[in-house]
Amino acid sequence: MTDHQAICEQLYRYAMGLDTRDWVLYRSIFTDEVDIDFSSYHGRPATHMRADAWVASARRLFSGFVATQHTMSNPIVEITGERAVCSMYMQAAHCVEPGDDAAWFTMGGYYRDTLVRSDGGWLLDGVTLNILWLRGDRSVMSTAAQRGAAATQ
Repeated sequence: MTDHQAICEQLYRYAMGLDTRDWVLYRSIFTDEVDIDFSSYHGRPATHMRADAWVASARRLFSGFVATQHTMSNPIVEITGERAVCSMYMQAAHCVEPGDDAAWFTMGGYYRDTLVRSDGGWLLDGVTLNILWLRGDRSVMSTAAQRGAAATQ
């Protein structure tokens, strides 16, 4: 497998881990510490944190959804020595009640992620989400957060 393919597969594992709630898979794609920047979505500043804490927060949120689907396409990979940057389009659908059209929230944009070579593979050490559009009821996210917090207590 080429470096380009390996990098893209790590990002696809990001989506698969979230959507299948496979937290072991999701944790496996990160370095021990990670920079997370979702400021384009929620307005809070980027943060540097332990990957275990990031995965725990994702688990709390995503446990509150009935279903999610993250799709990614059009990867552009730039490799410089032991580091890489990958930009990839994304759409993420979030659902708390499948039969209720008002219980869906979808976002579109792109990720610009950084990776570091590790033991012959690649691990994410930075995730930046860049939102270009939103569709649906944004309160779906807070509903899921409340449900997820209760489910993971």
